[in-house]
Amino acid sequence: MITRTSFIRFAGAGSALGLILAANAALAAESAAASADAAADAASAAEAADAAYENLGEITVTARRREERAQDVPIALSAVSGEIIERTGNVNLVQIADLTPSLVIRNNNARNTFVNIRGLGSNSDQNDGLEIGVGFYVDDVYYGRIGASQFDLIDLERVEILRGPQGTLFGKNTTAGAINITTRAPTFETEFRGEATLGERGYHQVRGTLSGPLIEDKVAYRLTLSDTHSDGLLTNLYNGRKANDYDNFSVRGQLLILPTEDISIRLSGDYSKQTSYSRITSIVGVFTQFDNGAANTNNFFDRAARAGYTPAYDVNDPFAREVEFNAPIQADMEGYGVSGKVDWDLGNATLTSVTAYRWWDWYPLNDQDNTPLSVTLRGGTTNWQRQFSQEVRLASQGERRLDYVVGLYYFWQVIHGLGQYQQGPDYAVWNNHTYANRDLANYAYTNFESDSIIEPRTKSYAAFGQLTWRATDALAVTAGLRFTHEDKTGLFDQYTVAGNDLSLLSDADRAAAQALRDAIYPEVRYTVKHKNDSLTGQINLAYTVAQDVLAYANYSRGSKSGGLSLGTLPAGVSPVVKPETIDAWEVGVKSQFWDRRVTLNTAAYWIEVENYQAAITENIGNTNAFRRYISNIPGVRSRGFEVDLTVAPSQYVRFTASAAYNDAVYKDYTNAQVAPNRRNEGATQDLSGVQLANAPKFIYSLSTDLAYPLSDDDEAYARVDFSHRSSNDTSGTNSQYTRIDGYGILNGRIGLRVDDQKFDVSVWARNLLNKKYFTALSVANLGLITGNIGDPRTIGLTVRTRF
Repeated sequence: MITRTSFIRFAGAGSALGLILAANAALAAESAAASADAAADAASAAEAADAAYENLGEITVTARRREERAQDVPIALSAVSGEIIERTGNVNLVQIADLTPSLVIRNNNARNTFVNIRGLGSNSDQNDGLEIGVGFYVDDVYYGRIGASQFDLIDLERVEILRGPQGTLFGKNTTAGAINITTRAPTFETEFRGEATLGERGYHQVRGTLSGPLIEDKVAYRLTLSDTHSDGLLTNLYNGRKANDYDNFSVRGQLLILPTEDISIRLSGDYSKQTSYSRITSIVGVFTQFDNGAANTNNFFDRAARAGYTPAYDVNDPFAREVEFNAPIQADMEGYGVSGKVDWDLGNATLTSVTAYRWWDWYPLNDQDNTPLSVTLRGGTTNWQRQFSQEVRLASQGERRLDYVVGLYYFWQVIHGLGQYQQGPDYAVWNNHTYANRDLANYAYTNFESDSIIEPRTKSYAAFGQLTWRATDALAVTAGLRFTHEDKTGLFDQYTVAGNDLSLLSDADRAAAQALRDAIYPEVRYTVKHKNDSLTGQINLAYTVAQDVLAYANYSRGSKSGGLSLGTLPAGVSPVVKPETIDAWEVGVKSQFWDRRVTLNTAAYWIEVENYQAAITENIGNTNAFRRYISNIPGVRSRGFEVDLTVAPSQYVRFTASAAYNDAVYKDYTNAQVAPNRRNEGATQDLSGVQLANAPKFIYSLSTDLAYPLSDDDEAYARVDFSHRSSNDTSGTNSQYTRIDGYGILNGRIGLRVDDQKFDVSVWARNLLNKKYFTALSVANLGLITGNIGDPRTIGLTVRTRF
């Protein structure tokens, strides 16, 4: 296990190694410089510093809705350039998260995606009436469902991770932070970028981008396509098929129109599709005794024996990557949308309008019993999400004594959900073997299908403004406010659509059979409404201590609107979820030294949350059925610190190290759902003082980029990166069986760039040491422990070209 002390030693050793390599490269660079021409020798220090910026890939961000150097923005953020993303070979948000330690993403499937920043954020998309706590934006467009972020990300300019509440400018319930993605814009010079990748286990990817003018200096276009495939990593022994594969296809087209010198119009349309024979989890083991030593009767082995089933694989060896199931599974989705952004330069200010309409369609099927028995024949909740957004803002230009951003925002969303759950002829023997009348139980359950309509609707209106006052050349004060009003309505309708005809039974048997059905999927229909007003914002003090040294202090107030928990709810649980409020304090220092060859940023934070919105999953009785709903936890606290270091003594050497320590705990949670392995001790437990689920306490990453010039236009290069996260609970019940061990992943890439980067060939490896690890673990009442297994070592080849 990596302790904080061992990490400090490891990071120190890594830093020393990076500096030694940097020194060697610097000596080589000095030797080469000695033979350079006189003009280069006479370059001024300022010009040298500017060249260093370019070599370091200095990033411009729009975290405050204006273009600024990332180092000049007095908030905690991580910015990853498109160049770095390409060098790492990362193609999706889960992989990019490894480059930013405060961001944690766990993807069981697209709809069930967990995104946390500093331990806080969205538990999952499983409840459609709840907003996400980490906002996701692409080219200024907010995505209402975090599942829509799980397509491949292509042709990116940069990714910005804004940490902490963004209650003014990114105010759509971004209580934990925001992921702000900017794609590359059309160019008026014709360019082409293409790449092809082949890897183990059938992995292949082809991507290409073409950009250029349609009308000289007036209209430019950009067209980007991507196609990715990977074979599944699990073998289904029932039919011999590989499971958890995926096929991704994405296309995006853009137009940049410049009708006048003062007006810029950017139109964009995109379409993405994913098909996958997925998701199934691996069986990790079975507990047959509760924590206090009592026997867990009617466990997985007992049920299998009753049904005459013997697993064909070793239930205690998940890394054999063998599963066995018979029900159809899939995790298919489509996402598409159009947007238009207009920027009008008014001289002292810019007027911006962003209009967008988006769709996201989700088509799942799940095997819920992890066996080839006909327990559950069909399971899944299809989603069709639609959204429209309109933002108008006015922002001052340049740096003046007073800078401002003001605007209006409107967001509309509707989600049409269709849940379908059908039971099979083995349901009774698996879940209800003690029922006296076995024939009646079989008749009631076999082919019984319950469907449900889940339909939440949201209308959100906001007005916002932010003002920065430069009181002196060194001191700047920023204050912002946002007022948001939201109207939400919801419909839940659960009804029976199939099953044996109960009217053929006697009155007594009919009532008994109906009671069996109602215990798992009763007929329920209700509508609910909720309105919410919130005032959020921030106060920020920034002080330039010295050149390239910026200290800041920030207070933010965030609010996540009330939600609608649409489903079959336990007695006494309201379908209206209270709003979540956050008070966050942060101090930090951003600094650069050695002609900006060294960048060191630090931040410390303390966040208090009231009425934290948390996802609850409960088994229904002792069955295999379950229900999910959202409830409020009275209090949560997150505190910690973050450090980011970059050392780049030359264009040939770059070392980065990032670390985040996050102490995120339940302050007041005395009635938490009890873990299945302790359910014989009572229905609830006290989790006050326990670390939040899916919130590793300690995360760090290290990377080194090296290049060696072979000629004026050719160079060899290498990159090594390592990311580590500590153990954490992934269930929210603090069960001993759902705590994953800490793990670290080493990736590497070596390559050759020739002809001024026109051609690039590289060999890469992900999980180079073939680390065996889990990304999540779950445990059920029947004692079954299942897990999501991390990807094994994968080696591949990538060829790129650009001109």
